[in-house]
Amino acid sequence: MLFNSLEFLIFLPIVFLLYWFVFHKRQWQNLLVVVASYVFYGWWNWRFLILIVITSLSSYASGLLIERYAGCRQKQRWVNVANIVLNLGILGTFKYYNFFVENLAHLVGTLGYQLDCVTLQIILPVGISFYTFQALSYSIDVYQKRLPATHNAVEFFAYISFFPQLVAGPIERATHLLPQFQRQRHFDYALAVDGCRQMLWGFFKKLVIADHCAVVVNEYWDSYAQLPGTALILLAILFSIQIYCDFSGYSDIAIGCARLFGINLMRNFDNPYFSRSMPEFWRRWHISLIGWFRDYIYIPLGGNRGKKWKTIRNVYIVWTISGLWHGANWTFICWGLYHGTLLAICNLLGIHGKEQNSLSTKRLFPGFKAMGQMILTFALATIGWTIFRAESMPQAIDFFTALLTNRFYDPSMTRGVTIAASGFVLLFIEWLQRDKQHALQFTDSKPFNYPIVRWSIYYLLLLLIDKYSGDGQTFIYFQF
Repeated sequence: MLFNSLEFLIFLPIVFLLYWFVFHKRQWQNLLVVVASYVFYGWWNWRFLILIVITSLSSYASGLLIERYAGCRQKQRWVNVANIVLNLGILGTFKYYNFFVENLAHLVGTLGYQLDCVTLQIILPVGISFYTFQALSYSIDVYQKRLPATHNAVEFFAYISFFPQLVAGPIERATHLLPQFQRQRHFDYALAVDGCRQMLWGFFKKLVIADHCAVVVNEYWDSYAQLPGTALILLAILFSIQIYCDFSGYSDIAIGCARLFGINLMRNFDNPYFSRSMPEFWRRWHISLIGWFRDYIYIPLGGNRGKKWKTIRNVYIVWTISGLWHGANWTFICWGLYHGTLLAICNLLGIHGKEQNSLSTKRLFPGFKAMGQMILTFALATIGWTIFRAESMPQAIDFFTALLTNRFYDPSMTRGVTIAASGFVLLFIEWLQRDKQHALQFTDSKPFNYPIVRWSIYYLLLLLIDKYSGDGQTFIYFQF
């Protein structure tokens, strides 16, 4: 079920009313969450529910077994490893089997041999990478004694399947989300209202900005070889705006929706396009995934401890896996290697971005130095997104070749310029609200302390959504 669908607009208020006005006890609310989440997820294809049930059962059982074998670390390790292998095996079969088999056959073919391989005609389950990582974090955290194993299956199934963030994150940790299902929740009017505001902002980003960017990007992408250099630059910028508004818009809707049910999800985007270095960018983009890779892969590998070459090795390992996590295509792997190289260079130059973790809220505009750093970081990210968007590496190379060799200017991209300008206006609004959780989180200062001002903004956004909504394109990250 899509957030931007009529079904969801009917589904959400029904679940909300049942949650608060029929099922008052925590146990029944959790059971409703599980049932509603399975309806939400099974709306695409009910067969996908089998996989999420297997993932939930295996991770739940592994937690209990790890607790049971508290006196034997070796048995605990085997239980944890078995759960990891099972879940990654399911993920690998559905997402990567054909990719590896086809590439193995191609490699053997280049050596002069013929390999008869069998590929699988299977559909990639929506959001499988997200809920698999969320389930793995639980068993790993129980194994590492970061939290006790839960004995309540309904609470655990609610943690894995919570519908607002089920198919595209944020990827929640059990240490943060599971305890919220283990305590009684009470309706908080202020929290619910703020959740509605954040959902409104997310819908605006997705339906008005991202979907309109998508129309231009999709229309002109296949004819990139004939477009002038300026049009290709604009095309790359439009996709950068599209993927941000699409993915952060989903996160805003998910976080706001969760607040309607008294659940707080972690922030997943923090003004990434105002970053002043690539390390800072990746502290602000898809925060939940980057944090997952940091805690469960990078740090266990040694992190930045030890010799410089080991740190760079760890960076490349993490970003190769990150690229592969996004999809079974060489474009994603090369995208990961591209960012791994940028971060390795930053590491060698001593650019860590830690001192840049906060954006100044005292100045309306950044200084010239900071502005230059932001433009450079945005340009580097945009190059990466172009590789990410390409269907193959030859296409990505052809795109950059055309950008450098085609004629430079053509006035035919006026519509694209207009849409890009609206995207930058949205980014500027988020810059003005950079000390808030989302752009519509107003303070009590003038003029926002007047209800007429706030409601005028809400109605304006609703009118823009109604008038300029795109053609209901699916969220980009659903494919991952």
